[in-house]
Amino acid sequence: MTSFSVLHHLAQATLPPAQMFVDGKWTDGASDPIRHRHPATGEMVFDSPGADRRTVDAAVAAARKAFDDGPWPRLPGRERARCMRRIAELIRADTANLNALLSLDNATPVSFVGFYQMGAEYPADLFDIYAGWIDKVTGETFPRWEPAQPFVFTTHEPVGVVGIITPWNAPMSLFAQKVAPALAAGCTIVAKPSELAPLTSLRLAELIAQADLPPGVLNVITGHGDPVGADLVKDPRVDKVSFTGSRAVGSAIAATVGARIGRVSLELGGKSPALIFPDAEIGMAVGYAAANAFLGLSGQVCITQSRILVDRSVYDRVLGCLVDFASGASFGDPFDPAVSGAPMISRAHMDRVLAHITRAVEGGARVVTGGGRVENAPEEGNFVAPTVLADVDNSMPVARDEIFGPVLCVIPFEDEAHAIQLANDTQYGLGAAVYTGDMGRALRVSTALRAGNVGVNTWTLPANAPFGGMKQSGLGRENGRDGILEYLETKTTFMA
Repeated sequence: MTSFSVLHHLAQATLPPAQMFVDGKWTDGASDPIRHRHPATGEMVFDSPGADRRTVDAAVAAARKAFDDGPWPRLPGRERARCMRRIAELIRADTANLNALLSLDNATPVSFVGFYQMGAEYPADLFDIYAGWIDKVTGETFPRWEPAQPFVFTTHEPVGVVGIITPWNAPMSLFAQKVAPALAAGCTIVAKPSELAPLTSLRLAELIAQADLPPGVLNVITGHGDPVGADLVKDPRVDKVSFTGSRAVGSAIAATVGARIGRVSLELGGKSPALIFPDAEIGMAVGYAAANAFLGLSGQVCITQSRILVDRSVYDRVLGCLVDFASGASFGDPFDPAVSGAPMISRAHMDRVLAHITRAVEGGARVVTGGGRVENAPEEGNFVAPTVLADVDNSMPVARDEIFGPVLCVIPFEDEAHAIQLANDTQYGLGAAVYTGDMGRALRVSTALRAGNVGVNTWTLPANAPFGGMKQSGLGRENGRDGILEYLETKTTFMA
């Protein structure tokens, strides 16, 4: 791999202001700017503004005023839907630029940005989808239960001011996944994207501002999780917090918001299993199971199927296919269409991933391929080679902790019951997949798995279907009807 630069792509992009968006205006940072090194090259690519406590206070105050006194929660549904569709149009018109900003944000390869959930088409569709839900989340009327019962009906009302905190791995998609339903519900928002990848979120804010939202409805501030995110979460004027990120941070947010009986939605980590039975199409199963680990963001995805559970009779065959799949991953300039994998987001994260592999080997795991940095990668880049670990026991830390890197643990099972037991033996419950040619088995196993999302001989995340996890993978759902309900309160009215 030869050295390369991403700076000429930066010069060709339409960048958002190096400011924050508060109360309908772009405003300068109040603390030192945050300097961003590109994870593939180590080059300084941009500075983002830093918020402080006063910035958070101003943003929350603007959102509170816009909700309590402004028109947005009270607009007729038709007008709110028109605004949402206008946002979708603006995003689609900026697709090429947004996709380039994503590759500058976190080194997502352009070959992967074309996949539906990563590129700008997905957020545009989310705004269209939720424009369509505005007039479809309806209340109920209830028949008389006793002779003197009055007329009883329910309505749905926006929850209020929403604090939104999004991660760096899919910043464009996850920003829209929260902002679109919150706006459709009539809420007002203070959003804080990750300080590691704020470009696409700030650009989306710039586009949304062109749709003429009333001031204070959407506010976007940037800065570190501590203190900026922490101050947002602690603010009692925030009625709900929606967070995507690590289990540890999510747990702390739940405790803080729960102490004031606030609302919270959490989309947290995963250690998703792929169950490969002997009657599966092995090549297809390996392709789906290994794609998120070795291609695209190289395992920096919460639903990566990082535990490959394999019937012992095909264990060696699956190992061989995984090695072949890993060898096909290519690394380098994310703007090169031939590149299929990404670096780790930071040098510190790369070191954490490599430390996980080292501890796994010390604990008895065997490296079948990978295990270190990508050969011939630029020293400044954070590239970790696709890694397959065999001889892994499900009790090992490498099989229990979310590594968030290109590391697959391959674990044998004896029969269907053993496969289910291994799959469910985890603190997480975000995703799972079943690969088999027996549809009876597919139904039995998928029913038995404790996961919020289960693929059968495939894996996808449609924009119009609910997504979320069980157990310590989170609370609540995003997308679909469930997604807008997360931002609504139900009111029951009794009328004599």
